[in-house]
Amino acid sequence: MNMPVGKSMSPAHVCRDNKERIAMTISLSLPQRLKQSAQLYSSKPAFCGGGRSLLYEEFARAAGRIAAGLAERGLKKGDRVGLYCVNSSSFALAYFGILKAGCAVVPINLLLNPKEAAFILNDAGAAAIVYHEAFAPALPLIRESCPSIGFAVCIGTRKAAEADLPFNELLESQAPEPDISFQPEEDLAVILYTSGTTGRPKGAMLTHRNLISDADSVIEALKLAPGTETFLVVLPMFHAFAATAGMIVPLLSGSAIAPVPKFDPVQVADAIAATRATIFLGVPSMYNLFLRMPVENVPKLASLKFCVSGGAALPVEIMARFEEVFGKKIYEGDGPTECSPVTCVNPIGGRRKPGSVGLAIPGVQMRISDESGRELPHGQVGEICVRGPNVMKGYWNLPGETREAFFGDWFRTGDLGTEDDERYFCIVDRKKDMIIVNGMNVYPRIVEELLYKFEPVCECAVVGEPHELHGEIPVAYVALKKGRTATEAEIRAYCRESLGKHEVPRKVYFMAELPKNAAGKIVKRALRKHGEAERGIRG
Repeated sequence: MNMPVGKSMSPAHVCRDNKERIAMTISLSLPQRLKQSAQLYSSKPAFCGGGRSLLYEEFARAAGRIAAGLAERGLKKGDRVGLYCVNSSSFALAYFGILKAGCAVVPINLLLNPKEAAFILNDAGAAAIVYHEAFAPALPLIRESCPSIGFAVCIGTRKAAEADLPFNELLESQAPEPDISFQPEEDLAVILYTSGTTGRPKGAMLTHRNLISDADSVIEALKLAPGTETFLVVLPMFHAFAATAGMIVPLLSGSAIAPVPKFDPVQVADAIAATRATIFLGVPSMYNLFLRMPVENVPKLASLKFCVSGGAALPVEIMARFEEVFGKKIYEGDGPTECSPVTCVNPIGGRRKPGSVGLAIPGVQMRISDESGRELPHGQVGEICVRGPNVMKGYWNLPGETREAFFGDWFRTGDLGTEDDERYFCIVDRKKDMIIVNGMNVYPRIVEELLYKFEPVCECAVVGEPHELHGEIPVAYVALKKGRTATEAEIRAYCRESLGKHEVPRKVYFMAELPKNAAGKIVKRALRKHGEAERGIRG
């Protein structure tokens, strides 16, 4: 069923009921939805800021030429194409050009070393790669390790090899756009590799249906006004959250995208002011850094209607301080890569519960399960499980891991959480991050929330450390605010006032800044390695 969109209908397809919405989701591919947006919003900006503006009709046409150029060079439906690029309109053009060619996008984390990037591309069997000139030095090793890569396309002038195609050459393609027959339920749109914190990276296979369903649900949950919003996107677009909420959602709702390549609080504030951005997507560390800006930058965020936080738990203290200083509400949500990724968010204009990730978005079901997959009563801690049209097809070439990731058709997120009587979900911690002290559970987030209330603390994280007598002990990593001081004894004494004896950090390590990934999320894996080095463990 191919349901047309008229001038009076929003491309968000805010349907009368979920059945109708899901039926529409099944029938369309991402290129088809982009075509609809281009028809409805032809003269509106799809991209703005950064010295380059692209109208919707220009964006759709350019993506079509890229698809034609890729097909002309032998790519066919089902091929996988690596995308190694900074936040920019070029990232989105390449992304949708690859999709229009019937291929699946394999985004590369920009913080990976060449060996790690090569593993992902080789695992996916990438037939080609589109890369930004900044990553040209990595290309020789990648191509050497990935014999499946037939050709490379360079965004910029500094090519890794003379034979590599300039991106502009694709944009000038005169070949006909490929006529692809899509099966949105089955056809892969993207393979997103997980971080690999629990082993080798796994490629989550997301179909056109998965991504469109999630994007439409987010559009509905955020109550986006079609054709009116501007998203400031500084979260890396290779990341699931930014790709869906910061790129696909705006493009399917007629909104503009203002991409920023990296996060610097003052530069981002300047970009918000320059583009009159209305929505900002961030992770907790970004909101914390905004609070450290000189006060004269506060008015630069005036155009924002609201902010969204995801990727990690937002400390309640940081939320409260940000909203007090800037007068802008933060709506916290969550979801894993395997769920396209958004599964829940606090309701826009409705009741927010600080410390909660909100309600399941339309069309998505969530529940708390025990170790055998049985649903637990409200208030009990268990694993958050999700089902819906947004849940991945499976892990690329890993049928065993795919089976282990599900209880029937319920995806196991690996997050421990609770559901209250009003169906708001609260994440207690990652299952793998839980610390067991003398058989008692310690949830790092509870300790971290308390530490953020201690005035000298700027940022913190709590991890478990093996212990001969207790099994594990909690260890805190702390960065202090500029000009403030605190001792380990003071921090431990503060914790003892509110925590159980087993929850109080046994050690406190002070750092100038906690290690973060490209999305700005604190990397606990790096902290555990620091602890191992402190204990004389090498490896």
